[in-house]
Amino acid sequence: MSVPVLELLPAVDISEGYAVRPVGGTLSGGEQRLDPVEAALTWVKAGARWIHLVDLDLAFGRGTNTEVLAEVVAAVRAENARMVGSAPVRIQVSGGVRNAESLERALSLNPDRVNVTSAALADSSWLEDTLARYADSDLLALGLDARYSSERGWVTVARGTDWSGPNVAEALAWLEGAGVRRYIVTDVSKDGSLAGPGAELLDEVLAQTTCRVVASGGVASLADLVKLRSMVPSGLEGVVLGKALYVGNFSFEQALEVAGSRPSYRSAQATVPLKLPVRSSPRI
Repeated sequence: MSVPVLELLPAVDISEGYAVRPVGGTLSGGEQRLDPVEAALTWVKAGARWIHLVDLDLAFGRGTNTEVLAEVVAAVRAENARMVGSAPVRIQVSGGVRNAESLERALSLNPDRVNVTSAALADSSWLEDTLARYADSDLLALGLDARYSSERGWVTVARGTDWSGPNVAEALAWLEGAGVRRYIVTDVSKDGSLAGPGAELLDEVLAQTTCRVVASGGVASLADLVKLRSMVPSGLEGVVLGKALYVGNFSFEQALEVAGSRPSYRSAQATVPLKLPVRSSPRI
């Protein structure tokens, strides 16, 4: 009997050219700022097989960081070229992908996967056509962001906007028919909060889909990863990791061990801590 493995996707969330960490689906302006290229390469050198790369400014409707994301992608690809005998690290691009223009922008980065925001549900015709266009590939995932309402239960929302849509059950019923193959599921109240993963939302989604599911947000400890790994037999594929790594609650190497993964690459500098950027002004 095979042992379940939880895929780990360390996040690099970019705002104003820097890697930052939002809390509860919002940016306060006081976030710690890190160099995004260095952040991504730290996880690559520690053994990551995926990087979850997010344009927060595009998600929040206040500009883009496309050039900075391109720098990160180029740096990861260059590191891939030096990883002799190892599987390449793959890149999942996310943040504000909700229409043809933003999807084209994301695809220009040549990622391995694009996460389309739940706000795309507001344009169901475009979303249905887009899912159909890529039905034979594994290129698209659907970001299913949700917040609990005492009146409606789990309701789909989109971080960085005031948009709210159908409840999760209704959204899943429509998305299953439209051809979604993978969901990135976030309880936005837990995102960046270190309050634990949104297990209740995950349970609801896993009970209603046979698609692959990746959890996102709230992980604070190795015990949280143990809990999520126990959900792999129910259909959970992986988890996006953010703040817990950046504040040092555990190392990526420890996370890999708990998740049952094997690092794709590890250099002598794998445990070098992230450095704060020299400049305090925006890079873009």
